Amino acid sequence: MSDMQAAGLPDSTAPRRNVLLRYVARFDDAELVRSAFIGMLVGAVAVVAFDLRDMAAEEGWFTRETFMTVAMPAEPVLAPAVQTDVPSRPEDKRRVVTAGDELLNQPMTFTLASRGVLLAEGTIDSGAVSRLAAELEARGEYVRVVSLNSPGGALEDAMAMAKLIRDKGVSTEVVDGALCASSCPLVLAGGLERTVAPKAAVGVHQFYVATKAEVAPAQVMADAQMTTARISRHLIDMDIDPALWLHALDTPPQALYYFSPEEMARYRLVTAPVGSAQTQ
Repeated sequence: MSDMQAAGLPDSTAPRRNVLLRYVARFDDAELVRSAFIGMLVGAVAVVAFDLRDMAAEEGWFTRETFMTVAMPAEPVLAPAVQTDVPSRPEDKRRVVTAGDELLNQPMTFTLASRGVLLAEGTIDSGAVSRLAAELEARGEYVRVVSLNSPGGALEDAMAMAKLIRDKGVSTEVVDGALCASSCPLVLAGGLERTVAPKAAVGVHQFYVATKAEVAPAQVMADAQMTTARISRHLIDMDIDPALWLHALDTPPQALYYFSPEEMARYRLVTAPVGSAQTQ
């Protein structure tokens, strides 16, 4: 025993635990895995952000005046005008969607149908969450499930709608012939129970916002990373595998990646086998 130990003082010659190891030991394995995954998503979206700008310039998707940039967190993320004049692939589910553009492009409306089904149809515009909150406040005791038919829209409202739905203990569904695309799956994630019919289309793509302003590349990267991190946290909070959003990062904004029944089950986007959603 050293003189310092005998005196009750810490022995400066004793090996010290690495500071980093002591810090990491404060967290459980699950938290470390989630943090690492979010970090991977953030890195991936930074690459996608620059690729999107370069591809847009090369392919002439947009003019200089209407170039689409990655959205800042406080701004709405808009759904794309998905191209309908190109041949459909076998996995392309546009053919099963029965709703017309007039319905899908209007601001989202909420209609109480039979059996406690609240129809949520149209684009998720800024303000949609306020209308949903008012509807649930007025008819909450009658609403059992929110049935979605939407091409997507404002990111902020989509995530807020999901949180409201979860807080109310309401379920979500996408029925035969309905579309749930872009930011709509983030709303679907909010249901306590989540079902999708076999002839429904659920898809995602890269987010963007229309702007005429020039945005510095560094700002584009920062905005993209912050938005992706927020989406990942939202999915984790809803008990959805955030790996789901990797398909959005891979898909240009004028297209959609449609999920298969197996993928929706694997990512926990649905809580019941595809095909159990009610039809209207």
